[in-house]
Amino acid sequence: MSVIQSIRDKAAWIIIGAIALALIAFIVQDALQGGGRGLFSGNSTTLGKVNGTSIDVRDFEARYKMAEDNYRAQNYPVNDQLRSQIRESLWNEFVEDALMTDEYAKLGITISDKEVGDILYGANPPQMLKQQFTDSTGRFNAQAAYQAIRSLKKGTPQYTSFWGEFVPALEKSRQREKFTSLVGKSMYVPKWLLEKTNAENSQRAAISYVNVPYSTIPDSTIRLTEDDIREYINKHKDAYQQENERNLVYVSFNAAPSANDTQTVYNNVAKQHDALAAANTTAEIQTLIANSASETPFFDGYVLSSHMQMGNADTLRKLADGQIIGPYLDGPNYTMAKMVGRRQMPDSVKCRHILIKIGDQQGQARTDSAAKKLIDSIETAIKGGANFDSMVVKYSDDAGSKDKKGEYEFTSLQFSNLSKEFAEVIFYGNVGDKKVVKVENQSYSGYHYIEVLSQKKMETAYKIAYISQAIVPSDETINTASGMASQFAAASRDLKQFDDNVAKGKLNKLQADVKESDFMIMGLGESREIIRWAFNDAKKGTVAEHAYQVGDKFVVPAVTNVSEKGTMSVEKARPLVEYKVRNEKKAENIVKKIGSPSTLEAVAQATGQQVFNNDSISFGSSFIPNVGNEMKVLGASFNKEYQSKVSGPIKGEIGVFVIKVNNISAAPNPNFDAKAQQQAMQQQMGAMFGYRVMEIMKKSADIKDNRIRFF
Repeated sequence: MSVIQSIRDKAAWIIIGAIALALIAFIVQDALQGGGRGLFSGNSTTLGKVNGTSIDVRDFEARYKMAEDNYRAQNYPVNDQLRSQIRESLWNEFVEDALMTDEYAKLGITISDKEVGDILYGANPPQMLKQQFTDSTGRFNAQAAYQAIRSLKKGTPQYTSFWGEFVPALEKSRQREKFTSLVGKSMYVPKWLLEKTNAENSQRAAISYVNVPYSTIPDSTIRLTEDDIREYINKHKDAYQQENERNLVYVSFNAAPSANDTQTVYNNVAKQHDALAAANTTAEIQTLIANSASETPFFDGYVLSSHMQMGNADTLRKLADGQIIGPYLDGPNYTMAKMVGRRQMPDSVKCRHILIKIGDQQGQARTDSAAKKLIDSIETAIKGGANFDSMVVKYSDDAGSKDKKGEYEFTSLQFSNLSKEFAEVIFYGNVGDKKVVKVENQSYSGYHYIEVLSQKKMETAYKIAYISQAIVPSDETINTASGMASQFAAASRDLKQFDDNVAKGKLNKLQADVKESDFMIMGLGESREIIRWAFNDAKKGTVAEHAYQVGDKFVVPAVTNVSEKGTMSVEKARPLVEYKVRNEKKAENIVKKIGSPSTLEAVAQATGQQVFNNDSISFGSSFIPNVGNEMKVLGASFNKEYQSKVSGPIKGEIGVFVIKVNNISAAPNPNFDAKAQQQAMQQQMGAMFGYRVMEIMKKSADIKDNRIRFF
């Protein structure tokens, strides 16, 4: 890859990098796979509906396909975890579009062409543009970014991706900023409310009280029925809502590499020793590594000693040229390494260059002979005393470096991203070297006049060739595990048979609770196909007809319970509410025991408790010292009626309280500034509501989510 391809040939970076930025917040998941079903199984292609507006899975899939291509181009690991994350973001984008498109139109929230220019080239450009066009001084070069974007030709994939995906995503983001800002600035807090709140929060109370803890009544004396639990849930439905959920049990059969499999891989790598020893030229090494299907490709360059982070780096550094070690374990691979050579090399370099193009992606610029003649004349002129800076401005075809006097700085980690000819001049040469090199590749060719200005942090660098093979299970190992899992599934057609076969085989049965949006099962890893089966094909008591391969395991799952969206069942809610219902019954018993006494001493005598005092209760606090978070008690502590009589029984969180208010006072706040508080609270509320308004709108909308049917 050439230097200009890396730095200046922006068709690639705009498509790959910029789109990744735009889509990283939104995009997507592979909708092609799933449970033996096609993408469009059944007649419906409706992925979901938002207030009656349909989201078509084909539109969703088209967005996914484009995004996945870009992620792969940037070497992102496109696995189930990433797919799940970006699928969720894409779904949120589609939902937001359905909710907000008409709202934006009603409110007149649009983005003008002038605003688009400000988004791309203004004070806060997109991060990807900023990264690509920030010079060594840290200044964003808006003109260079503008020229690169304008060079995109209509009708090309690059143009379509940039203006059809990246820019619209930025526009949506700006529209949302305007909307949330509009909503946020509508917040208003009356001055009188702040003054009232300040006066209330300045109050202090001193009380005496008796607390009869619920723990004084044994749990065994309280009888709870299913109707008691159901009645409590019905009174507090909002607190006991649930999403669609499935409770699973499963057994797994290990298909990890056996000892024989591991030894076979070791032997296969060891067999390459003589061939690796005989391979001395770059071509020979590359051919051998390709033919051996090595997991580690050959890097025809040198790696600085300080950048060798592998576990056996010290051993590798000590190898003589041509010496081989291994096979040895290197992560999941068996590896054999050969020291090809070593040299002194800088960690960073500074250079300057003048580029004369022969051709580029936009077409032929000049002939080879014309380019060579021009670069030779430039070299002669500079040697004769011509000003380098002037020659850069006048002749260089690298627009991105003209305003920097043709200068660039590179680290050794960028070596492989540069054209080989260019990189070898600046890293393998010496300070002061001046040289003309020709670069040729499919997307770019041209001549560079290069001068090495400085080199820093010289150290020994090593060129090492590796042959490595992954330790993987053999077909025999996989087939054995698969066969055992299949036999178990065939013999376990209901939960009783499942449990009986677990006991017979002395297998380890595990449990898992999963939701529709989950992509993994704890302890198993990425398990989307099992989750899809549980929601689409299974009912309570269903055992999978076949095993699912998850990583190096074959898994047979069964559904033990089904929870649909809505209010929890008595069975599921019982562990959450049982103690609360029990405490309510205990409270009734305690209230009867307290009766109607006129003094705290009488309460204490009737219940066998003590009278306590608390002189530091603050109205503005949710916590009572030595008591805890008892909000009912806190409120009663500022009830002036209880200065002349004791309160009635107060059913709290930890027990039943009876209080007597001894004193209510105030501690004025001399630093209270109503106007400053008003501004601060309005700003805080505006930011919070502006941030949450979209989620509030989603909760208020009628959203039907059918994603589990497709992926």
